[in-house]
Amino acid sequence: MALDGARSLGAKILVSGGGRCNVTNTVVGEADFNGGSRALVRRVLRAFTADATQAFFRELGLALHEEPGGKLFPDTHRARSVLDALVGEARQRGVGLLAGHRVHALEPRDGGFVLDTSQGELRARRVVLATGGLSLPKTGSDGGGYALARRLGHNVVPTTPALVPLLLEDSFHAALSGVALEAGLTLRAAGGKPWRGRGALLWTHFGVSGPLVLDASRHWLRHQLEGRTPSVTARFVPGADAAELDRRLVAGTAERPRVRLRNALGDWLPTSMAEVVPAALGLDGSVALGRLTRDARKRLCAALDAWPLGVTGSRGYNYAEVTAGGVPLEEVDPGTLESRRCPGLHLVGEILDVDGRLGGFNFQWAWSSARVAARAAVCYSG
Repeated sequence: MALDGARSLGAKILVSGGGRCNVTNTVVGEADFNGGSRALVRRVLRAFTADATQAFFRELGLALHEEPGGKLFPDTHRARSVLDALVGEARQRGVGLLAGHRVHALEPRDGGFVLDTSQGELRARRVVLATGGLSLPKTGSDGGGYALARRLGHNVVPTTPALVPLLLEDSFHAALSGVALEAGLTLRAAGGKPWRGRGALLWTHFGVSGPLVLDASRHWLRHQLEGRTPSVTARFVPGADAAELDRRLVAGTAERPRVRLRNALGDWLPTSMAEVVPAALGLDGSVALGRLTRDARKRLCAALDAWPLGVTGSRGYNYAEVTAGGVPLEEVDPGTLESRRCPGLHLVGEILDVDGRLGGFNFQWAWSSARVAARAAVCYSG
């Protein structure tokens, strides 16, 4: 029997992937995840692979197709198709699905558990906690699972949002809202290796978003939580450092000395950025390349190579796709995901201290960990 505290089943599936549900990725490994033990994550992923996930959904009649980055979506382009397939299979196999049954308390008793729910008391021989974390609380994942786990003896690694848009302190982004570009990000914090990524960056009215920023967000927030004051810089022309950009501008000046600076920058940047960037540096975008001073050129190239982003925080759990932190992996058995603190209890998915990067990895962790725990629970229950 499966209990869902929300009024309807699968709310998080329905809002994922822009309403299309990025089911998994073509290639999934432990390196795609952050948090606890890589060895445990690897073992769980190997127990139910991305290939097995694809085969499972094919058996349910749901075909998947690949999109850039190895992301796999249903051919219907509708998250509802994923949910319907899962619910239909569960009902066909006789699984009771009860929405609107929020569990307020969970108490071990007589070799099993007593569940105090919003619809009355229930009993179970084994329990699997699959409550999610704190991200997208409107879908039902409001952190209630952490409270249940704590009462049963578990610790919880402090949580932060992950895969979440970031807020900026300056006004540079305001004039660029809605503009996207391919960029690189470097995140640095005292005492740690820099995090670097490359991908799509989207300017917004509040700061920055897009796949590149979402992947970087958990690292900024974890460093901030640990008091390590992270800094972020953006490379607006990926694959070209300041020296290479300077060489290109010098060559461009020799070839087209009368071309205006903003027009030359338009070869590298979106048009609106080619206007805003020089102004933000105190440069005249209408100046001809042949009249651009060496100092101005060097300053421009250095800024394009490492533009500081004054991140002040994130948009929070309401906009986060996943939660970083959770129940430590050393508190569960790696082969069954059974609690080492409370026999008969299994923990899966986002409630554990595991979070993946963008691209279907968090769903794969949900499928894999659920399969491991379910097989163990059925085996123990005879």
